[in-house]
Amino acid sequence: MVYHSIMVPCLGAITQAIQHCTRLLFEPKSHLLFLIRGIMSRFLLLTVVNSLRVLRRNRLQSSLTMLGIAVGVGAVIMIVGISQGARVTVQARIASMGANVILVLPGATTVGGVRTGLGGAATLTVADAKELKHQVALLKEVAWVKRKGLQVVHGGKNWQVNVYGASSGFFSVRQWLPERGTVFSEADVESMSRVAVLGRTVVDNLFDAGADPVGAVVRIGNVPFRVIGVLAAKGQSAEGGDQDDAVFIPFSTAERQVFGVQFFAGLVGAVLATTEREEDLDEAVNEIRRILRQRHRLREEQPDDFTIRTQRDIAQVQEETSQALMVMLLVAASVSLLVGGIGIMNIVLVSVTQRTREIGIRVAVGAKRSHILVQFLSEASILSVIGSLFGVMVGLLGTRLITQTVGWPTVVPFTAVATAVSLSMIMGLFFGLYPAQKAARLNPIEALRYE
Repeated sequence: MVYHSIMVPCLGAITQAIQHCTRLLFEPKSHLLFLIRGIMSRFLLLTVVNSLRVLRRNRLQSSLTMLGIAVGVGAVIMIVGISQGARVTVQARIASMGANVILVLPGATTVGGVRTGLGGAATLTVADAKELKHQVALLKEVAWVKRKGLQVVHGGKNWQVNVYGASSGFFSVRQWLPERGTVFSEADVESMSRVAVLGRTVVDNLFDAGADPVGAVVRIGNVPFRVIGVLAAKGQSAEGGDQDDAVFIPFSTAERQVFGVQFFAGLVGAVLATTEREEDLDEAVNEIRRILRQRHRLREEQPDDFTIRTQRDIAQVQEETSQALMVMLLVAASVSLLVGGIGIMNIVLVSVTQRTREIGIRVAVGAKRSHILVQFLSEASILSVIGSLFGVMVGLLGTRLITQTVGWPTVVPFTAVATAVSLSMIMGLFFGLYPAQKAARLNPIEALRYE
């Protein structure tokens, strides 16, 4: 009697459904598509509602599983946010060098059989720089500079600082404008004027707050200099040094009156050049290398006694370092997602074990294996989706907290959030597939007997 009471109505409903579908085949296709969409949407809705009810019954297990996913997603977002923030900061520091800058440094050379390092020999001169400016048409501006650490004194205050003897074109190459006053000119360089341009950090340490340094006299290596300008703040360099902790004076004045290198007149610490377009950098670098090798009388088998770097080279090194670090951190963060995925598999397996008899009843009354599969996959997907949403909140709040407390800049792109959420959903489906298949393959007779 029980068999007939269940099967007869089911067979009747199935027969009516087949007849109705047969009639729809002769009607416009839009009606059939509308019916299919309606059935599918209702089935999915009922599946989701049922999954939520099941997860609600196991609140503690579900919460712990979602916590694992949330931690993984939050960690990924925070790592990407910190890495992107550092990348933007480094790019800004590299851009502070100027536009399309080429840096030529004294390179390694061999002295007495000993190979010196970068800058180990004085191999660049003012004449080299002037020759580059004259012969390389792609160069918009060429400047040269030499540095020495000295003490600068004003009134009762003193400050140990890097003093740069520079040509007048230095500020144009670096695109470094004065915040107050002006910078020295070519006439100041030719006449060995005792004028100085100060960086923001030097001003903060030598002058009282609110004081105007322009026109004041400072002593650099016991030589008095009149301050004619204060440079706008540049911040840290790509290497992490404070660019504003510097004093600039005419190259000729530094060479003859301050640095005490009369015997080595004309030697420079670096040559800076800039091109009109970024596309001209490679060709300009090749021309610079050719001319310098020719001037330094280097044979073909001899290595360069100078080093040429561009902003693009520096940016590439920084990018590779940043990418390698981010990949390592993301691999570490992905372990949390893996643990969360294993947690999803465990809770779904437990759910399959607890609901074995229910599965047998559903199959007995007509449920297909695909319905059982979708049911348990939806539970795994809901766990991963809710966990990833909480993870997004944790990640965004974490990056904001890091910026406010530590001061590190953070940038969270939308792609990072979308990727983290997508990974968590894939993890949920992947680790939920085995328990769902196990549930779908249960023998209904054995399932009904399960206690």
